[in-house]
Amino acid sequence: MKHVYLFFLLAILISCTSSNVDMIVHHAVIYTVDDQFSIKEAMAIKDGKIVAIGKNDEILARYNAGEIIDAKGQALYPGLIDAHAHFVGYARSLFQADLFGTKTWEETIERLKVFALQHPELKWIQGRGWDQNRWPGKQFPTNELLNKAFPNIPVVITRVDGHASIANQTALDLAGIKAGQTVTGGDIQTQNGQLTGVLIDNADNAVYAKIPDPTKEDYNRVLKAAQTNCFAQGLTTVTDCGLNYYDVEMIDELHKANRLQMRLYVMLSDNDNNINKYLKTGPYKTDRLFVNGFKVYADGALGSRGACLLQHYSDEPGWGGFLLRNKSHYDSLANVLSKTSFQMCTHAIGDSANREILNIYNKYLKPGNDRRWRIEHAQIVHPDDFSKFGAAAIVPSVQPTHGTSDMYWATSRLGKERMKGAYAYKQLLQQNGWLPLGTDFPVEDISPFKTFLAAVVRKDAAGYPAEGFQMENALTRKEAVRGMTIWAAKSAFLEKEVGSLEPGKKADFILMNQDLMKVKDTDILKTKVTATYIGGKKVH
Repeated sequence: MKHVYLFFLLAILISCTSSNVDMIVHHAVIYTVDDQFSIKEAMAIKDGKIVAIGKNDEILARYNAGEIIDAKGQALYPGLIDAHAHFVGYARSLFQADLFGTKTWEETIERLKVFALQHPELKWIQGRGWDQNRWPGKQFPTNELLNKAFPNIPVVITRVDGHASIANQTALDLAGIKAGQTVTGGDIQTQNGQLTGVLIDNADNAVYAKIPDPTKEDYNRVLKAAQTNCFAQGLTTVTDCGLNYYDVEMIDELHKANRLQMRLYVMLSDNDNNINKYLKTGPYKTDRLFVNGFKVYADGALGSRGACLLQHYSDEPGWGGFLLRNKSHYDSLANVLSKTSFQMCTHAIGDSANREILNIYNKYLKPGNDRRWRIEHAQIVHPDDFSKFGAAAIVPSVQPTHGTSDMYWATSRLGKERMKGAYAYKQLLQQNGWLPLGTDFPVEDISPFKTFLAAVVRKDAAGYPAEGFQMENALTRKEAVRGMTIWAAKSAFLEKEVGSLEPGKKADFILMNQDLMKVKDTDILKTKVTATYIGGKKVH
């Protein structure tokens, strides 16, 4: 009887000293991704934030919760963060013709025909994902077959990297594009004096300007579809690189109406409308949205030979690519942004483009600064220029799957010597000691596990090459996980809110069927997200 009394007394004391929380997750393998990369067993969550994290017995004894989740030994990681993607662009692509993986130009046309039959209501046919490097001859086609298939409705389809398009004659006529026209930072291609329909970089702006703007309901429909796919991949925060102010307004409206849960860090496109609107008011921040950067384009892409190189392309002598704007534009914008709290985030692929932007950044940034100005992609860097990242604390923001996508043909573009400074993630990591990772979806697949595979194993989804691609620049598993969580958060000034699982931070986390830190290389892509939580609420 005495023992029963003591038992009830102990139970009363525990209940009196315990705190009420909304959720407890226990018996998990929790990778906190804190400074020590420590592993815990349980955590308590209240009002969307982590209040405690530790051992199973400690958390279960200290807290009462309305929802208790037994993770049964599953791996639990911070919600994954994509440091460079195009969320709105990806959302729109889900409702366009899927041209990814086509093996010929003829197959591309057939896919467009099927799509058009399925969507007779459309007044424009759009598609994305074609890549001439996958086709026989690896040459750009002409739009002759496209014109025959679609003589009356405008059609424009975007290359996989977003830096080239093919338009049919109807679309070219609507845009007023003529043979012989020139465009700064672009190329209107012709053959025998006739338009081919191929438009490189800025040359396709006139076509896309003719496409009607999406409605509010369009935004709601496409963004929710994109969000669903992101949550299934364990993505809880995405950096959208290059939106216009009206895109931001639609996102903000959907957030406030609780119709969109995805956390977004937004870079505004470098244009006068965005600059004039936001420089007056400064960065904009809510619980789910942070607008704090400007996305600037220095050059195009390597696949379409728009990347700006110091020396000519190895497979096209006499051609070295081009900058998309006059050099003075980048210097002037850097000068303006240096007097604000906005990040300058510049797309730079070629070694010439990287050098140009690095030199400008170093002109305006002092050593040891915490401005976190970024170079997006930093894909090909001259050996003399790597140190410029560290000298001005410039953040290289990279996408590992670009390396495993480009490795089949990149050497033919660059030659073996330049390849030593290409996709050089380890060398870039050494500059500042941290490196944010992204996918660049929809340019690449949305899967963060393909990012992990490409960063650590340096192979594609088929396991090629057997020895790995330029393994001297592979990242460790810890580095890759940090790059997809806390370092990605840091690149967006969000590291105090998300990116690791620590008391006071938002309870964004995922459960997986296998542990990225332990799974065999060959099984990485078998990883599945079993649950995704944002602010302690299950969204997948």
